[in-house]
Amino acid sequence: MKDKCILKGLLICFFFLFLLPNTEAQELPGLKISDDQRHLVTTEGQPFFWLGGTAWELIHRLTREEVDLYLSDRASKGFTVIQTVVLAELDGLRTPNAYGDLPLTDLDPTQPNEAYFEHVDYVLRKAEALGLYVALLPTWGDKFNKRWGTGPEIFTPENAKSYGQWLANRYQQQSNLIWVLGGDRAPETDTHYQIIRAMAAGIREVDSIHLMSYHPLGAKKATDFFTDQWLDFDMYQSGHSRLAREYDYVIESRKAATPRPIINAEARYENIPDRFWEEQSHGWLDDADVRVSAYYSMMAGASGYTYGCNDIWQMYDERRAPIIQARTDWDQAIHLPGSYQMGYMKDLFEKLPWQQMTMDQSLIMGDNPKDENYQIASLSADRTVAMIYSPTGRPVQADLSKLKANKLQAFWFNPRSGSIQSIGSFNNQGNQTFSPWASGWSSDFLLVLLASDASIDWAYFSE
Repeated sequence: MKDKCILKGLLICFFFLFLLPNTEAQELPGLKISDDQRHLVTTEGQPFFWLGGTAWELIHRLTREEVDLYLSDRASKGFTVIQTVVLAELDGLRTPNAYGDLPLTDLDPTQPNEAYFEHVDYVLRKAEALGLYVALLPTWGDKFNKRWGTGPEIFTPENAKSYGQWLANRYQQQSNLIWVLGGDRAPETDTHYQIIRAMAAGIREVDSIHLMSYHPLGAKKATDFFTDQWLDFDMYQSGHSRLAREYDYVIESRKAATPRPIINAEARYENIPDRFWEEQSHGWLDDADVRVSAYYSMMAGASGYTYGCNDIWQMYDERRAPIIQARTDWDQAIHLPGSYQMGYMKDLFEKLPWQQMTMDQSLIMGDNPKDENYQIASLSADRTVAMIYSPTGRPVQADLSKLKANKLQAFWFNPRSGSIQSIGSFNNQGNQTFSPWASGWSSDFLLVLLASDASIDWAYFSE
């Protein structure tokens, strides 16, 4: 399966590199909020699966050839969104980009440097040519709230609005754009709130088409700080910890008076020290953490998930000082297993009516403590499709009476390889236990239950 996907990815990369040499954009459909206010769809009403890639330093550190390499790789693996920043975190105001250009003149947001923004233009156009949307942060959070990091703080409510207007004027015709304010920070003063709201207002005065959200600091949601009209969908950062309960953020978001889609925009990074901010060592997060984090998010009802890797967000290579013990050059880290496995997850969900499914823990019988073994279940609105995720391969005891069908089909989906294995067909006779063939950490499995007359094409997963 993996060899098949690698070959498929290489063919796609070659296709784009040779047929789109001048970065001529394809017109991607716009995005909007679904009628039920829970998901993202295209302007034609087609479900949109946000599979994001974290590339915070993409614009700031990479050459155009390197941009092509990264974006082509992500497109080949099925990613749909790239998250990146104009005014970057790692001294992005005073350290020039790969072409020697700074983003602003005299650190002034009202004096953008045309040469720098021509490189931003290139990134957006190249992403569009590859079928990728860009979740673009106008600035990292340390430029308005230097709680940590490099800064400096350069924004006021007045220049934030002007900067937002200027960006919107430049990019309002870019079909693959999603605006994301914030940048790993919480507004802590009235001025901070004014700055963010002014930047949003500046963008909205010009651009009323593209969706907008806010990227908060760890363990927070955007709606913990803003419920303004400009916030089209919620975002959360569940953080870089094996103890994270990614599903809780979705559950909490569902309680809001105003319904919004919610995206896990920063979760457990692959190849990063677990809970790196603590003095005690907890080892390293790996591809299993990525999978657990992703399935916990999506099964709970999130509208999308963003994959991250410690080496890639900072575009680390041996010439640079590593951040948080980065240890693998980014152009090698793009081949870590977690990014392939996110594509497998997206492929599976898109075969199912995933936007009509909701978290339903009543499908799971017996004890289900909220530790690393915690199982999570999802059921379709018509009760003909159910999924139960077991993060460590613990047997699944399912209450089949929740499904509306006399006969059922059961399958194991392997999140590591993207393969599907039939368990068989049987009569719906209440509780039944399903045991995968392995258990322990990194032995996660997804049980898929279908009404016998459900028509799902599993050919792709079986080849």
